[in-house]
Amino acid sequence: MKLWTLFSTLVVAAGLMTAPAKAETIRFAVTDVEGVEQLQREYGAFVEELEKATGLEVEFTPVNNRTAAVEAMRAEQVDFVLTGPAEYVVFKKLTDAKPVVGWHRPDYFSQIVVMAEGDIKSLGDLKGKKVAFGEVGSTSQQLGPAQVLADAGLKYNADYTAEIIKRNVAVEAMIRGDVAAVGMNLTHLRSVREKFPDAKFSVVGRGADLPNDILIVASYVKPETVEKVRKAFLEKGPELMTGVLKGEDTKKYDGGYFVATVDDKDYDSVRAMYATIGVPQFSNFIGE
Repeated sequence: MKLWTLFSTLVVAAGLMTAPAKAETIRFAVTDVEGVEQLQREYGAFVEELEKATGLEVEFTPVNNRTAAVEAMRAEQVDFVLTGPAEYVVFKKLTDAKPVVGWHRPDYFSQIVVMAEGDIKSLGDLKGKKVAFGEVGSTSQQLGPAQVLADAGLKYNADYTAEIIKRNVAVEAMIRGDVAAVGMNLTHLRSVREKFPDAKFSVVGRGADLPNDILIVASYVKPETVEKVRKAFLEKGPELMTGVLKGEDTKKYDGGYFVATVDDKDYDSVRAMYATIGVPQFSNFIGE
């Protein structure tokens, strides 16, 4: 072998030996966030912390809606998905996804909100009235409020008229007297009070705390990768939460924490809520 050929071979071999191994990439989606730009704004800082804690590269995978997230997982196009309780039970029904870690949201419960100076003083007063639910299929804006009413003896869309109306529009309708009440969670109520400072609101019904949001993983992801991610949440939870709270919508997790053990039975209450609104199979996302 000529000297220059031998030298070139040795250089290439040395380069191969010293080049850093390429980090494994995992693909991450959030069911209520559309587009890479919004994902970056809301979860970019969290992903940076997760990459530092795991040594993995995290790639955003935007999904247009919850159904698209399921299809992406079925097609092996996404690995980890952050989703809410109502979405989780559908994922569980339609895929082999497994829980990784719970994302606790403080004061996460549903409420029935009315005008403080109006005629509605109790849940029973809503019989025969119009009640608005802010988002179809939402745990805290439709399923949870419907359960609050059901627990008070009011059957969904029978003892009252259920209407799906975007939250702020619904509140404006309530102020005008076009609807009698709006279902929402505490974070929404705080936002509504800021947006409508001259209006006076009252809560006539409150549900139990809702189950945690949940990070799920596709069945085809390597167990050692899943364990690496789970370990990061256990050992670097405060750092990861600091990253989470750099977003705007993610402020809902302020004061929250990550839950290492997720029991599927904790979501049976959500399955019961689906039955309450007349969807006992929860095999598809309502409204999609």
